[in-house]
Amino acid sequence: MSKAPLAPYPALRMRRLRQADWTRRLVRETVLTPADLIWSMVVHDGQEPEIPIASMPGSPRFSVKRAAEAAKEAQALGIPAIAIFPYIDGSLKDARGTAASDPGGLICRAIKAMKDAAPAVGIMCDVALDPFTDHGHDGLIENGRILNDPTIERLVEQGLVQAKAGADILAPSDMMDGRVGALRTALEAAGLQDTMIMAYAAKYASAFYGPYRDAIGSAKALTGDKKTYQMDFGNTEEALREVALDIAEGADMVMVKPGMPYLDILRRLVEAFALPTFAYQVSGEYAMIVAAGANGWIEEERAMMESLSAFKRAGAAGVITYFAPRAARMLAG
Repeated sequence: MSKAPLAPYPALRMRRLRQADWTRRLVRETVLTPADLIWSMVVHDGQEPEIPIASMPGSPRFSVKRAAEAAKEAQALGIPAIAIFPYIDGSLKDARGTAASDPGGLICRAIKAMKDAAPAVGIMCDVALDPFTDHGHDGLIENGRILNDPTIERLVEQGLVQAKAGADILAPSDMMDGRVGALRTALEAAGLQDTMIMAYAAKYASAFYGPYRDAIGSAKALTGDKKTYQMDFGNTEEALREVALDIAEGADMVMVKPGMPYLDILRRLVEAFALPTFAYQVSGEYAMIVAAGANGWIEEERAMMESLSAFKRAGAAGVITYFAPRAARMLAG
């Protein structure tokens, strides 16, 4: 509610400030810029520059070489960071996600290539085992149960390998209890104190992740669901506790995932904590906008920009999105 007293109509006509493009731009409360975007992309280990993903039109898997070129594109567009996720061959997957901590593996090679190509662009890496496990879960399993503490040991190994390869931000998305503190302790001990942590602090067990699982190749492998470690979508107070714990353990930034269905959660976290809070516009959100646009049901580009602006309006410091390059080009005119 405005603190200023409101004049009665007709002295006050709210439409005066809406009557022209220049006035609307002049008084706009929320402004989106390329600096608000983190480009989300999936990388693969082959030579083909781009491999289409059926459920994510316009956002293909990139080869390492193509990802390096994309880093240069991001720099030219003013996009400050790229979040990378791996698609690896099924023959490299096992129950422990061994390939996740391979210093010569796909992610480490992609980090190095992208940092060599565009050193000023930040690289954010997912810390989770699901792209590397043959069961599609984010952690180790014993008798059908996800093991928390043994999983953390594997996540620390994975995170250290990524940080040593040059990752600027580690983003643990696994939702194991205590993993942020374990990562922070390990980074400090390894002399990697400048490596940042963006915690997937409020990550919900959502139906909006389907296209991403297609993209990384875990959809068919996944057994059961992730409800014992990702959050229940009916909860808000739990999100506050999760974020408070991650901050106490050493997170530099936190994230809400998915984005659009959880704007209320985003707003509550921004109001409760003085910490940069990001939203992840996940694959399902991306796919819905693209599919509806392709069918002529909505104006795709307008919907894209409106959705991204909504995150900023709700208080997000930035948005992780597959739309980043398209949006940045539009913002550049």
